Amino acid sequence: MENKKILEIKNLVKDYGTKGFRTKVLRGVSLDIYENDFIAIMGPSGSGKTTLLNILSTIDHATSGTIRLNGKDITHLKNKELSKIRKDKIGFIFQDYNLLDTMTLQDNIALPLSLHGTANTNCIAKTKEMAALFGLSTHLKKYPYQLSGGQKQRGAACRALITAPEIIFADEPTGALDSKSSRDLLECLKHANEEGKATIMMVTHDAFSASFAKEVYLLNDGMIKCKLTKGKDRKEFYDRIIDVQASIGSDFV
Repeated sequence: MENKKILEIKNLVKDYGTKGFRTKVLRGVSLDIYENDFIAIMGPSGSGKTTLLNILSTIDHATSGTIRLNGKDITHLKNKELSKIRKDKIGFIFQDYNLLDTMTLQDNIALPLSLHGTANTNCIAKTKEMAALFGLSTHLKKYPYQLSGGQKQRGAACRALITAPEIIFADEPTGALDSKSSRDLLECLKHANEEGKATIMMVTHDAFSASFAKEVYLLNDGMIKCKLTKGKDRKEFYDRIIDVQASIGSDFV
């Protein structure tokens, strides 16, 4: 049985500038994302990968094209409706963590549940469950300044996942981490995808990070140029990603 289609993107175009001086960032991108997918979007600087993420996560608007979330066209919804979708349907993992310094890690992770009106006992139970999944059980009473970068980013991932959103958008989630912290986070996201059935779309410039995904789409000049699908071996997948990067011949930053 085929997984449910979460996102359906058709002919997405994004232009910036004024008439006569417009820059086309996305040039008719089409993409389907299904439940339990783990997709990485890669591309050189200026390829449109961050713009694509911002549009799909409702932070920005497309110039033309359509986006359907669970079959509903969200392309032209008003801000109030989009805010509700962001609260109820979408999770975010940002490069700079975005944890609140005045709250413990436990309260940061539980915040989305609190905003949904979840009972306190349920908030605590779910927070402890997520913390265990991401190796943070002994850090819940600490404040962000007492945590390493890797711990903060895993906490941010817990917060994004705790309401079981339809899809998680991760914007360069390992960009500020060292190699060990990056691997720890990616292993946790892989586990959340495989065992927790989370659907994840990640933008990254890093082939190592991308190799943890199930599929990698490479953008260049605002268009999808290539799709790579992982086999059984992550190292082999990493090598294929590197080979395609080299064939495109641009700096991936």
